[in-house]
Amino acid sequence: MLTIQSIPAFNDNYIWLIHSQDNHCVVVDPGDATPVIKVLEEQQLTLDAILITHHHHDHIGGISELKRYAPQCNIVGPANEPIPGLSQSVSDGDQVELFGERFMVLGLPGHTLGHVAYVGDEKLFCGDTLFSAGCGRLFEGTPEQMFNSLQKLAALPDETEVYCAHEYTSSNLSFALVAEQTNPHLQRYREEVSRKRAQGISTIPSTMGQEKLINPFLRCDQPSIKKSVADKAVNDSDLETFAALRRWKDEF
Repeated sequence: MLTIQSIPAFNDNYIWLIHSQDNHCVVVDPGDATPVIKVLEEQQLTLDAILITHHHHDHIGGISELKRYAPQCNIVGPANEPIPGLSQSVSDGDQVELFGERFMVLGLPGHTLGHVAYVGDEKLFCGDTLFSAGCGRLFEGTPEQMFNSLQKLAALPDETEVYCAHEYTSSNLSFALVAEQTNPHLQRYREEVSRKRAQGISTIPSTMGQEKLINPFLRCDQPSIKKSVADKAVNDSDLETFAALRRWKDEF
């Protein structure tokens, strides 16, 4: 079993640190090197690799400094995105081995065109594609691409832990509760999230099982969601429901 630790960065980013039993580790999406190096030194960890999900600066800004700090580390990232110092390019269907665990690479276009996620050991590192109770904005991709990417994630086992890159849960819930007012799972989840945030506790990881119950962007086949976007959607297909929901959230 791998141990996962969050390293908070900027206002609401999470850099994920995956470490083995023998003090070796991997970091995911290090937008800032400083807090990562602090943790590596405090815990006397050796950095073996950096995993990147997409090219936005708050996910790659620390790569160069970390490479100087740990010249031996392997930099793994999406083949079709401008990632500095990449030593291993990956795309949908590739595999990455971390400490004896095999992680599958999932291509998830939508937020960016080359966005990928890494899933293994019942853990999903999904960058800015899926958030708890929300999903990423469409900066480069189409609604259809993002819808299909989210469907790919929804097919993962319910127990899969979701390690997204931002603490957006509270604000996402504000929208989700408007989009699906009658969902009892949402009401309960809001109470749990409010309790955690009041105590300064992270709401991440979530699980795929949880997200399928509360995340409106994974529930576009539900009559309650279709009804809430009926005046914004061109038709009632699941894809158009998603597109209308995402447009609504952009203006929310």
